[in-house]
Amino acid sequence: MTAEEIARANAALRLQPPLEIIRWAIAQTEGRAIVSTNFRPYEAVLLHLVTQVQADIPVLWVDHGYNRPATYRHAEELKRRLHLNLRPYLPRLTAAHYDAVHGGVPEATPENEERLKAFSAVMKLEPFQRGMRELAPRVWFTALRRVQNPHRAGLDILSLDSNFGTLKVSPVFYWTDAEMEAYLARHQLPNEWDYYDPAKADEKRECGLHASWGGRAAAAVQ
Repeated sequence: MTAEEIARANAALRLQPPLEIIRWAIAQTEGRAIVSTNFRPYEAVLLHLVTQVQADIPVLWVDHGYNRPATYRHAEELKRRLHLNLRPYLPRLTAAHYDAVHGGVPEATPENEERLKAFSAVMKLEPFQRGMRELAPRVWFTALRRVQNPHRAGLDILSLDSNFGTLKVSPVFYWTDAEMEAYLARHQLPNEWDYYDPAKADEKRECGLHASWGGRAAAAVQ
């Protein structure tokens, strides 16, 4: 799609419910779609939505090895309840190996920014890029929402992703936390509040998946 086509589609899809956005996107690609997840809070909403339209959609999950026990239990519960076609991708180093060689996850301070990006490249971006190469989707569904951080507020439902060469679709982009909560309650879906992303360290940062530097960082690990 051209930039002009994406702009027109965004204007039209802005008025559509998430389920219709998903149906539209899958129809454009003859089913060559994936959804990514990290099982953070509210991810169950997107997973429930996309599996209603394409039950066997590949679910790309980078398990970097630093998830807390509650997140792993949450992933298992959603896999069972939604019959997820879960495709885990792991870093080439285990968390224990990374900690031993590199001294653990860098603290999120200005002076550690490059170290934190390097950690993300090895433990998150490289396995994600590997997954995208192997699954080769034409559409990538994400749970991005404009309320999450300032960078994401400048995006939209559809965007061309230069890092992974695909059309990125965020069906719940304009939903508030209250709308996400209501959806979880209406469908009796679990949530997970103990989630921690070591590659971000705080919610205002980007780990690289949705930032321009991410593709270059992942490629450097090859």
